[in-house]
Amino acid sequence: SVDCSFSRGVCDWKQDTDDDFDWNPADRDRGDGYYMAVPAFVGHKKDMGRLKLLLTDLKPKSSYCLIFSYRLAGEKVGKLRVFLANKKTAPVWEQNTGKDERWRTGKIEIFQGAETTNSVTFESERGKGKTGEIGVDNVILISGLCPED
Repeated sequence: SVDCSFSRGVCDWKQDTDDDFDWNPADRDRGDGYYMAVPAFVGHKKDMGRLKLLLTDLKPKSSYCLIFSYRLAGEKVGKLRVFLANKKTAPVWEQNTGKDERWRTGKIEIFQGAETTNSVTFESERGKGKTGEIGVDNVILISGLCPED
């Protein structure tokens, strides 16, 4: 299992240079490290910010589970999508509203065929809202299928 939380720095995170804005570190409430966030007021409506996790050494023909914490805080804050490198066209996961400001858990199964997935991209799309933020934290990759809740 690989822990790609932002406080530990063991994983290779890259800001996309062709997008409209960057994700930035934000301090956790408890002061325990930080998470990555896009405040609601950054950019214009429909602008995109992409944060890419480069994956190395994933074995072909095996399954992995990507587990992460996320939150969409604020009204009309925008969308959070996750893309896998070998499935560029459609997101494998998408969320566009937060019922409240709480952190939630997202899970994505990654099945490796002959071609392995070499990156996961978290994409934030700016909404109409002026307050709140989109946040991602505690990104963990484990081998095998995703556990049931």
